[in-house]
This record gives sequence, structure tokens and C-alpha cells, in this order.
Amino acid sequence: MKVQVLQENLQKGLSIVGRAVATRSTLPITANVKLETEGQGRLRLSATDMDIGISAWVGARVDEPGATTVPSRLISDYVSSLPPVPVHIEMPERGRQVHLDCGSPETSRNDSTINAIDAEDFPDIPRVTDGISITLDPRVLRPTIERVEFAAASDETRPVLTGVQVKSSDNRLTFAAADGFRLAVSDIILEQPPAEPVEVIVPARALRELSRLIADTTEPIEMRINANRTHVLFAMTDIELVAGLIQGTFPNYSQLIPPEWSTRCTVKVDEFKREAKIASIFARDGSGIIRLQMEPELLKVSAAADEVGNNEGQIEARIEGDASKIAFNSRYLQDVLNALDGDVKLEMTSPSSQGVFRPVGDDSYVHVVMPMFVQW
Repeated sequence: MKVQVLQENLQKGLSIVGRAVATRSTLPITANVKLETEGQGRLRLSATDMDIGISAWVGARVDEPGATTVPSRLISDYVSSLPPVPVHIEMPERGRQVHLDCGSPETSRNDSTINAIDAEDFPDIPRVTDGISITLDPRVLRPTIERVEFAAASDETRPVLTGVQVKSSDNRLTFAAADGFRLAVSDIILEQPPAEPVEVIVPARALRELSRLIADTTEPIEMRINANRTHVLFAMTDIELVAGLIQGTFPNYSQLIPPEWSTRCTVKVDEFKREAKIASIFARDGSGIIRLQMEPELLKVSAAADEVGNNEGQIEARIEGDASKIAFNSRYLQDVLNALDGDVKLEMTSPSSQGVFRPVGDDSYVHVVMPMFVQW
């Protein structure tokens, strides 16, 4: 293999695929990144931790085709330290070391060798070439992911809850995540409905990585699910993310969203977020509990801990229905507020029933949080 690639392009590609490199694995080669030539003008970089795989293509001058793998952290740190000049990558056939150099004798030059592992030993990243295809706008997809993925469980005891259910209904694509204590549901309206119904569970981590990848793009994203419903592909220009789908049945969450309410509190998100953050300082030593009291035109946000003290903040609010009160886990309350902006409606029926958060003027999102049981 013998290629030449610009340092800034190589650095960007390595940083993209580095998100999929295994940090702890019994398979040492998953700590490596695969370098593989494609045609005369592209170098493919790939990494996988066996759950997700990311590939990125960068422009390159290919003098001799080939493939190899090198330690991801080492080559990433090395390339990021180089000046913005062409980097020459060379490895003889059946070689065990990759030679990298940049610069020229007239200016400055840097030469390195990195021990490599044969590319044939690198795990295959599944190809998703058939199945159902859905085109998504990244400017809509990214906020949808950010409103939902944090509600997925981190505990592996119930694998289906570590994922986000993606389900289609006509031209509506619904993302839902739950961990047993909270539920987040967000809809996307599609310009073109999928050819057949979709109902899969995508790992929440895969969606988090996707959200980072599409942060600066405005070009459409292709979501493709293979015919066997085992893998999903998210394809962008010169970047692909493949993840294994979680097998199982996602809970029927519709019954967790109350159809009615007895108290509705409408308040500005920024003010609510600020008071919740202040209360969380006291809640740290008080079992992480934040109390909310809804009175005419007022929302009181409080927390108390016997050894530390107490705090109460008051926010101007529009209260409909009965005066009421409810308590939430501090982190869960802050998580949902951080996912919103503008004004938010908090609906409830009793202190022992779930609280429902809805952004004002946006029917595409709903977030349900189970209450904490406290002595008032």
C-alpha cells in the first residue's frame, strides 16, 4: 500500500471513526483503525467495537492499493500533531509496519513507523445494501435524537430499554425511549413514507454517535434497514454508521401517557431550568428530590436536606385546573428541561401520578416522568 493524503483530511477522518473504536475488548484488533484504498482517489477509514461500525472516506492519491490496521489512538495522536501538509503512508506487501512521513527535506520532515495488524483479521462491518430506505433531514433528525436518547436505560438487564424504538405510521416516524422511570416520544413527519412499515429498536449509543456526526451537515441522511431486521445503516456523504438492531419487544408505552389532566402548569423553560438547577444543589443531599407546588399564577420549586438546608424558588406561571404538587428526581427533571426551549406545559392528575411535559406549540414531543413519593 502506498498513498498520499492531506493531514487535515486524515485527521478529520480518524476523529470520525475513532468514536467506534473499542475501549475495552478481548479482541485487540478492535482497538485499531483500518486503512483501505478504494480506487485511485479514496482512502477508507473504518473502526468497530462489534456493536457499531463507522466508516469515513477521504480523498487520497493512491500509488499502490492495499489495506492494513494500526492502533487508533497512536495514529490519531500522531497525525493531529503534524503540520498541515501531505502525509505519505506506505506499507510493503506482507509487511508488519506502516511507514508514515510528511514534509520535505527543504523545510522540515517527520518519519515514523507504526506496528500494524493484518487487515484480514479486522472484523467485517456489515453491509446494508437492501431493505427499507428512509430519507431524513438532519436538521430535524438531530433535535429529535437529542430529545429522546437520554431517556434510554443504561442498565443492560433489559436490553430493549437500552435502545430507541423507531416506528413508522403512514408518513410519521416515531422515536421513543424509556428506562422504567421516564418516557420520551418524538415524531418526525416524512416527505415520503417508507415502502413498508418500520418497527425496530436502534441502540441509543448509535443514535448519540449519529447526532454528533450530523452536527454540521445539511444534506439528507439515508436510514436503511436490512431485510432481516438485524442491522441499520445511516449514510451521509463520505460517512457511514452501521449498528446492530436490538431484538425484542419494546413496551407498549401509549398507556403511560394520561389522556386527561386535572392540573396544567405553563411556564418559561429558561426560568424553570434555572430554578431546577438551583434546587438540585440542595437536592444532592436530600435524596435527589425536587418538589413542585402549583398555586394560582405561581410555580414553587424547592428542595431540602436536613444536614445542609433548604431552597425555594418561585416562577410566574399560568395554572389551569386545581392547585397541586408533585416531586421529581432532580436529574430526570433537568434532563427533560434541557431538551426543551420556549414554554413548557406540565400536566398531572395527582402527586402520585406521572407528570407529562409538552412543549407549547409543538405536538411532536411528549415526555413522561414518574413522581417521587415524599412527605409533604
